[in-house]
Amino acid sequence: MPDDNLLATLEQSLRQTRATRNRLAARLADLELEAEKLRTELGEMDAIATQTEAAMFRILSSVLNSVPSHQQSPSDAEIEVALRRDDFHGRNNRPQPYQTVPRSTLPPVRTDVEVTSERFLDRTIPQATALLLRESGAPLHVNEIYNRLLEGGFQFTGHNPTISIAVSLNRNGRFRKVAPGTFDLTIRDAAQVS
Repeated sequence: MPDDNLLATLEQSLRQTRATRNRLAARLADLELEAEKLRTELGEMDAIATQTEAAMFRILSSVLNSVPSHQQSPSDAEIEVALRRDDFHGRNNRPQPYQTVPRSTLPPVRTDVEVTSERFLDRTIPQATALLLRESGAPLHVNEIYNRLLEGGFQFTGHNPTISIAVSLNRNGRFRKVAPGTFDLTIRDAAQVS
């Protein structure tokens, strides 16, 4: 009865295969549960980091308010001074090889900005600016970034928000300064590079 032996062998192999499959499925379910726990923890850590970063920039904004408050927006020279002061205190060692642009050529800080959405309400300056730079496809001056952040519902707490923007972007490796007070993404999306 060779057929009975073959059938018994195949049945035993099938049982072993199913048992192995069930063990692997149980292990996969455990790993998926662990991965979900880790994703939750990562989300919590991101939230804590975002809150800490926001608190740091609020403090920084109040510390850097040495520019007289009667001016609507600081000039590129004033922004550069704030960045150099920040560099001097050892927070960043990037070189600043740019010439100052005349104030008349700067994009204005608009006083008539109307909030059109709340898309930046819960974001940090770097997060919101990264979105703006991706959307624009080109570098933006801090004055224009400020105007667009206000339109998106961003709430500034300091007296000199454009300086806060410049210092924040200057400290973040995702951004590079391409001209005085003008920033771009360090790496553009591959789809935009031609």
